Amino acid sequence: MIELLLLAPEDIVETVSDALSFELDALSVSVEDADADTSSERALFGEPGMPAPRPGWQRSVLRALFQNEEEATEAATLLLAQDWASDVHVQSMSRVEDQDWVRLTQSQFTPVDITSTFWIVPSWHETPAEAQTVIRLDPGLAFGTGTHPTTRMCLRWIARQADALSAQWSRVLDYGCGSGILAIGAALHGGKNIDAVDIDPAAVESSIANAKANGVELRAGLPEAASGEYPLVLANILATPLKLLAPLLCGHLEGGGHLVLAGILERQADELKEAYAPWVQLEVSDSEDGWILMTARKATAT
Repeated sequence: MIELLLLAPEDIVETVSDALSFELDALSVSVEDADADTSSERALFGEPGMPAPRPGWQRSVLRALFQNEEEATEAATLLLAQDWASDVHVQSMSRVEDQDWVRLTQSQFTPVDITSTFWIVPSWHETPAEAQTVIRLDPGLAFGTGTHPTTRMCLRWIARQADALSAQWSRVLDYGCGSGILAIGAALHGGKNIDAVDIDPAAVESSIANAKANGVELRAGLPEAASGEYPLVLANILATPLKLLAPLLCGHLEGGGHLVLAGILERQADELKEAYAPWVQLEVSDSEDGWILMTARKATAT
């Protein structure tokens, strides 16, 4: 296998990447900051689920893999012949040893402890000895593998509250379910009649498959599948959609029920409190790495 390294300026990184991937038949393309580990390095991150603030770094290195040297040479020649590619430069072309890419990818995902006894474990790993409750979950198309602080905080809340509250969880709504991880976590901790809904059909399929793999029952569907009121409503999305969804989520929350929201940065707490104030009083219940978990209990009708 041959690795072609190219240097490209910020404004054409996406164009170069697309050309390599879709027109020049690269097996894979990755993009890195050419100034990483120098004084010129700069961060390029947006909030999860949102686009990055810029299309690329000021100078980016593109690593493209090809099956053989002939294909890599032809790709470089065709690319550099384009008028718009005058600022693209070939840095190197070298042979890379074949690897077990599946095993390499799997090695990046290890068991995640939610509490000392509640773990998220990929299917290829042994269950840790201390794990009493386990969600088997592999990386997939839908968001939610247990590695992000927002997911961990939601699951931690479920696990810690289950002894006192699970008897009340006769219905559970996981709104924006992604992989279905929160719905599965609720089911494993005593929740019943669980609805997991998402606007993405891939998330619905993922939730169904993951529930089956974990031996739990839930109903997964598009948002219109949610109906009536629930004593527990979970939503791990992002602050902006959570604000817009305030009337809907609170409308699904029964009197005395608990609302659990995540995907919120610490600086966004007051915005969420204000958005939900007509229905419930949100409070910060947990925090991790700049993210917060906000929860509320809806008053019972008098």
